[in-house]
Amino acid sequence: MYSSEEIAVTARPAGRSALRMGPAELVQAAAMARRFYLEGKSKIQIAEEFGVSRFKVARVLETALERDLVRIEIRVPAELDAERSDALRAHYGLRHAVVVESPAEADESPDPENLGEVAADLLGELVNEGDVLGLAWGRSTIHMAAALDRLPPCTVVQLTGVYDAGTAERGSVEAVRRAAQVSGGEAHPIYAPMLLPDPATAAALRHQTGIARAFDYFDKVTVACVSIGSWEPGISTVHDMLSDEERAHYASLGVAAEMSAHLFDTQGRRVGRDLGERCITVEADRLRRIPEVVAIAGGQRKAEAIAAVLRSGLVTSLVTDTAAADQLLTSEAGQRPALERADPDD
Repeated sequence: MYSSEEIAVTARPAGRSALRMGPAELVQAAAMARRFYLEGKSKIQIAEEFGVSRFKVARVLETALERDLVRIEIRVPAELDAERSDALRAHYGLRHAVVVESPAEADESPDPENLGEVAADLLGELVNEGDVLGLAWGRSTIHMAAALDRLPPCTVVQLTGVYDAGTAERGSVEAVRRAAQVSGGEAHPIYAPMLLPDPATAAALRHQTGIARAFDYFDKVTVACVSIGSWEPGISTVHDMLSDEERAHYASLGVAAEMSAHLFDTQGRRVGRDLGERCITVEADRLRRIPEVVAIAGGQRKAEAIAAVLRSGLVTSLVTDTAAADQLLTSEAGQRPALERADPDD
């Protein structure tokens, strides 16, 4: 019920109102409060112990709160913003929303690294033994995987190809291997680029044995972790992989966000679907059927993109920061909150 770190019970008068209670009343109220809040006993059990009715116990407990004999504090780690988290969850109809305090120096930077650390803890809560965990490429998922220190035994599958920007990080391949190592489960990485030159090349790769094996797991995924990008340089993996002409083309279609190589307009509707034919990625329909899809994205520059993806109905939970949350809370959530998993195109 409550831990001793969250509640304090005292029989000492704590204010003028408490002085109106006699010493016997004070001692009894404190004893009942201790039984209820600290020892977890029911009101019926307390009533039997003290020889009074459960209604009397309820009145005494209420009086103990009113007269400051009991003080209840709700505590979360300093980096978590509980109020914004709850407001964001309700606003978009999310299953889980966790808002992390934005670093003061990272106002213009997307996806602060501490988002990955919090997301790692969230996955530790959401993933159960025997689940299939899917990981899409993204800087935030890489940070998340690096921060993982606990996962129950589960299978881990890669949901997208990799993005090779000439850096040392190998993206989701390493993230998948890291998550599988922590959980002790099987790893199913995809050794292929996310974006291919044409649909025929992409189709041929999808039929290669290792990639086809990973795709076979897509319908078994129970928890997925994805990243969100806004349509601008350095903030979207897909944007950075395309030519100037291709970027201009998709911009003309009204693209505002991308997630796992799927493009969305501001209302969460998918645009530029032809791009998916050239990509190694989980299909949007399959993603929508995954019971829990956690998006990790933050920063002011990504706020509009996050809102667009939430309106798509593909995401059930979000890990973000206060910079993005403040903008998200002023945005229209849409007629269909994310928890309903409804497709805005239908």
